[in-house]
This record gives sequence, C-alpha cells and structure tokens, in this order.
Amino acid sequence: MNDHTWTTVDQLHAWLGESHTLPPQEDILLRVLKLSEEVGEVAQAVIGATGQNPRKGTSHTWQDVEAELCDVIVTAMVALRTLTPQAPEVFAAHLDRVADRSLSSTGQDGAAEAK
Repeated sequence: MNDHTWTTVDQLHAWLGESHTLPPQEDILLRVLKLSEEVGEVAQAVIGATGQNPRKGTSHTWQDVEAELCDVIVTAMVALRTLTPQAPEVFAAHLDRVADRSLSSTGQDGAAEAK
C-alpha cells in the first residue's frame, strides 16, 4: 500500500466522523458491522455473475464482483482506521505475519509442509 491509499482512508474516516455524533464504541461497532453488508454484496454479485438465481439470471458481471470486493477492502481499511490511527503500521505488520506464515516452506515444527 502506498501513502496515497492511507491518506484517502484517513480522509474517508474524517468525512464519516463529520456526519454523525455516535459514541466511539458504537461508531466502531457499526463500522465493523458494515463489513457484513459489503461481503453480502460480493456474494450477491457472484450469484448474479454466475446466473445462479433463476429469477434474475445473469444480473451482474465479474467487474461488479471486483468493485464489490474493493468496497469490502475500503470498508475494512476504514474500520481499522477507526480502531487505531496507526492503521497503516498495524496492517503492514499483520500482512508481513500472514506472508511469513503462509509463504514459508516449513511448518512450525520445521518439517516441510505438504503441498
């Protein structure tokens, strides 16, 4: 991620903060719950892109799925920023841990993982 990405997330966080006066805990809760809504929209787009709803047929494109996935990412980033002003550092450290764990060629016990 670059600085522009997190600057934009900070701007979105500030913009959302201007539009309401919820207590901080409620604000965090609602930002995290918003993720469920966005993930549901991804599922709806996948169902539409694959034509799995007989009533609607093919109602979405794979580009719609891409856009909905981006909405999930942005929503998660704003939720993380709501939890901590150090969101870029928290995310980078977590991504490094996931990459180290997932991309290593050995398991925790040192034995090669099954492929």
